[in-house]
Order: sequence, then structure tokens, then C-alpha cells
Amino acid sequence: MKKRIFEGVATALITPMNKDTSVNYERLERLVDEQIKAGVDALVICGTTGEKSTLRYDEHVKVIETAVKAANKRVPIIAGTGSNDTVYSVELCSDAEKAGADAFLMVAPYYNKASQTGLVNHYNYIADRVNKPIILYNVPSRTGVAIKPQTYKELSKHPNIVAVKEANGDLSSVAETKYLCGDDLDIYSGNDDQTVPIMSLGGIGVISVLSNIMPSYMHELCREYLHGDKQKASNMQVRATGIMNAMFCDVNPIPVKEAMNILGMEAGPLRLPLCPTNKANIELIKSKLTEMGLIF
Repeated sequence: MKKRIFEGVATALITPMNKDTSVNYERLERLVDEQIKAGVDALVICGTTGEKSTLRYDEHVKVIETAVKAANKRVPIIAGTGSNDTVYSVELCSDAEKAGADAFLMVAPYYNKASQTGLVNHYNYIADRVNKPIILYNVPSRTGVAIKPQTYKELSKHPNIVAVKEANGDLSSVAETKYLCGDDLDIYSGNDDQTVPIMSLGGIGVISVLSNIMPSYMHELCREYLHGDKQKASNMQVRATGIMNAMFCDVNPIPVKEAMNILGMEAGPLRLPLCPTNKANIELIKSKLTEMGLIF
């Protein structure tokens, strides 16, 4: 069995911005500390929720470096280093490793629409050239390509490829992946609303958007399931359905940043082409925050 990066909840952390949309590094340090004190098991930096796509290279590396220093080895820092350019991804992994990242989250190459053979070649090329473990990230709604269970099986043979963040929404595919890969590939839910269902198929946690605003809740949900109280975890999953859905009433991370700003958590604005959501969605988010007792 390969070395496990984390078990439970990893927050897919937002990147806080100043009013002029420059990165608010001071706020980032405090967010990392707040998340760790709330009990999260790991942090994902510069993923989709962290607006990776609009960070310049130097900002990307500095955000990782800032988070690593703020975490001070209390939890693993997983850096988003995926790209549709294989060589670029290797370069980013190298700099992320120098910045102190403990692992890499690598989205499937987007826009290129690589074949399954291309995906195997892409990930193995990178895995051969890095010294930290890799979490594959399957999110076909954004990338236009899905990593298939048989492809996971082939990739799981590499010692540096240890896990997958599965956000394809297909539980049958998750079951097949677990069947084919066994203990050679850890599975994390990539969708908050499938946390318990995926753990019921052998998953070991979630990389969560919701835990930006409810870190203790998501930590407890995972802990209860993994430590044996599956009914309590299931009840928590159902109770949070409304707020989980609200976090995706618009394109991620638009709703979660809106929610954080409503809660006074100083997430700041979005970078174009992302923009604020509409009034109806804001009211929906407020109503679900109220439902969970986060505002009154």
C-alpha cells in the first residue's frame, strides 16, 4: 500500500483578493491558520476553487509558498500543478516542491482532449520527474475529457501516483475504479454532495469547497463515517444538501466567495472572466447559510 497523503477533508482553499484583485497574502496566511484550527486534514492550494487559471506563474508559486509557511507542517499542503502542457506542469511541480508543497493535485489536460493513452503518457511523464505524490483530478465537466477506470488501473502502477479526486459524478465508475485499483489508488470525492456515497464505495474523504465556510462540519462528517458512525455521517450529508447545492448555484468559486464575504471572511472579489453572481443566487446563498445557522 502506498503512503497516504491524508484521510478526511482537505479544503480546496479560495485565493483571497484585495479590492484591486491582487492576491491578499496576509489574509491567505490567516485563512490557512483558521482552517487548520478548525480541524481540516489537509489543504489544496491553487486548485479550481483557488482561481488557479488566472494566477500568474509567480503568483501561483508565491501562493503555495505562503500557504506552506502558514501551515508550518501542521497539515499537508497539496498544490494544484495540473496543466494541458505536460512540460509546463513538470516545471510548476518543481517550483511548488521548492516552495514546500507536500503533494500535487493534477487536473486532466483540458482543451487538448487527450486520448486515454495520452493521459497515461502525460501523467507518467510527470510522475517520472517529480519527488512528491500525485493526486489525479478527474473533472470532465471542465476539461472535456474523462479519466476511465482502466486508465486509473494503469496509472496506479506508478509509485508516485497515489490517489484521485473524482468529480465525474458517476458512482458506478467510482465503484469500478475501486474494484480495479484496490489499495493502489486512494479515492477522494471531488463533489461535496457525494462525500458519503463515495466513502461507502471505499473512498477515504473529500476535497471540499464547502469546508471553506464549514471546515469543522466537513471534518466531523468524514471522521464519523471513517470511524464507524456511518448513520450520523449520512444524516450530516443530508442535512447539508441545501448549502452544498447552493455552493454550485453558479460557477465555482463564485458562490463560495460570495458566502465567505457575507460571513465577513474577507474572500474579496473574483478575477475576470469570473464575475459576481445575480441577486437570486445571493438570496439563495443567504437562505442556506441561515438554514445551517451560520447567519441569522
